[in-house]
Amino acid sequence: MTFKEKIQAGKFLLTSEIGPPKGIETKQLLEDAELIRKRVDAINVTDLQSSVMRLGSLGVCVLLKQNGFEPIYQITCRDRNRLALQSDILSAASFGIENLLILTGDHPALGDHPEAKPVFDLDSVQLLQVAKILQQGTDMKGNKLLGEAPKFCMGAVVNPGADPLEPQIIKMEKKIAAGAEFFQTQAVYDIKLFENFLQKTKHLKTTIMGGIVLLKSAGMAKYMNQNVAGVSVPEALIKEMQETKDKAATSIEIAARLIKELKPMCQGIHLMPIGWDKLVPKVLDAASL
Repeated sequence: MTFKEKIQAGKFLLTSEIGPPKGIETKQLLEDAELIRKRVDAINVTDLQSSVMRLGSLGVCVLLKQNGFEPIYQITCRDRNRLALQSDILSAASFGIENLLILTGDHPALGDHPEAKPVFDLDSVQLLQVAKILQQGTDMKGNKLLGEAPKFCMGAVVNPGADPLEPQIIKMEKKIAAGAEFFQTQAVYDIKLFENFLQKTKHLKTTIMGGIVLLKSAGMAKYMNQNVAGVSVPEALIKEMQETKDKAATSIEIAARLIKELKPMCQGIHLMPIGWDKLVPKVLDAASL
């Protein structure tokens, strides 16, 4: 079954994320992907995550596809105008890449080339609408596409811990109307916040995958609390990371515990290891997945 078919069948979904390297060496990336072959339903490939220049998401998605994996092509609006965005989406389809995760993207000022000029010609809702139009056989200006129209499974992101939450829900509604079939959330550490989010979005008929970012240290947790909007790491988890002598083992334990709590509430889990890709199988084992 394809990722789209699994969504339509109501299967509980598992995805994990891979960040392309800062260079052209992909051996390690493929080795990390091999660790989760047949253990996840698809692999997200980040698009210049945190606005740091890296190997491109599309190229890595093609590589994964050629090696028998099902990639999710993350595409941001930050770096490309509407011409390039449409072209890259069509390029993905030409290689059989049908899963898209459409994001607005972090501002370049946050990355390693802060002087780079942002584009943001379209936002994430508009780009979802454009991808929907491409599937109807025309570009966004109504010009007919040659041959068969592309088909996609389109996803988006949402921040369940945002305060206020209402703007996130309004944007979710717009994204669903624009064609989004699934949502992957920002990192979830506070279960009560996530429960509140689900309660307020229960009217939406969509697939929500709870996001899990592996904690690497207490310092990372504190940094996210101070700098990442909508992310709330409870003091109890920070204390666990402060007191542990084995950060990796404790990170696995915390992630597995969160997954077990989230699993009955949502339709899937999205893992974001942020460089700790080799721990993903251990997290899945600990969570009995």
